[in-house]
Amino acid sequence: MAEQSVALGPVDFSTHVLSLASTALIAIGKMPAPDGEPHPVDLETGRHLIDVLGMLEVKTKGNLDEAESKLLGSLIYDLRVAFVDAQKTHGAT
Repeated sequence: MAEQSVALGPVDFSTHVLSLASTALIAIGKMPAPDGEPHPVDLETGRHLIDVLGMLEVKTKGNLDEAESKLLGSLIYDLRVAFVDAQKTHGAT
């Protein structure tokens, strides 16, 4: 079986945090998965990924350029709001 080569773009901080945020949105049921298949809501995984982004914000403070810092802060805020909404929708804590 031949392995298919997948061309991945360059890795940078913004791409990485956007990937984590997208995965969190999928976990909390706010975004469809790339495969188009329905995935069960997993609030615990969503919370964990949001916490990872929060940790990155703390650990990288002063080391990001302005655009990266604003992106990270905005993503964390939006994800926290979406998480609270998902908790209400799915009746979990």
